[in-house]
Amino acid sequence: MKKTINVAIGGCSFIIDEDAYNELSSYLDRFRSALDDSSTSNEIMDETEGRIADLLKDRLAGREVVDKNMVQYVTGQLGYPESINASGNGPAYSQTDGPIPNNPVRKLYRDHDGQKIAGVCSGLALFLGVDVTVIRILFLIALICGSAGFWVYVVIWIAAPEARTAAEKCEMRGIPVTAENIKRFTEAN
Repeated sequence: MKKTINVAIGGCSFIIDEDAYNELSSYLDRFRSALDDSSTSNEIMDETEGRIADLLKDRLAGREVVDKNMVQYVTGQLGYPESINASGNGPAYSQTDGPIPNNPVRKLYRDHDGQKIAGVCSGLALFLGVDVTVIRILFLIALICGSAGFWVYVVIWIAAPEARTAAEKCEMRGIPVTAENIKRFTEAN
């Protein structure tokens, strides 16, 4: 018989067994200690915990208790920030180590960081992997040739959500949502 603990991770409630709790707690403590005491440290931890919650929800799939294997999968997905790897305090994970998928999810979001009007062209350029200038020129030509450019822009503006979290910014670029990438996009804000 194992002890279970009810915990809140990233604003979601989970039932986790004691071994998994100890491992996840140790991971979060090492992660927190690797961050400097800047104002973004709390944001990075919140983003990381949110990503952990998302991964755990995906892995539960009808099960009720989070076990040690799930925690190991999640920590393998996220890895550790480079500052831990460089200091030797934790295992080193790169984008190709562990169970990180080779083809990360790529989703269409509006890019607030590179926006001129609503971030549609910038988001579309990051999603397609082309230069934003090309997309802007194509929209301008479509607008001059008729009103199709305007209506396509408006539809994408309404349909595509804005990339607000670090995980969404990673998905928009098609890069893995790892601890280092979460840290990079949180510090960029």
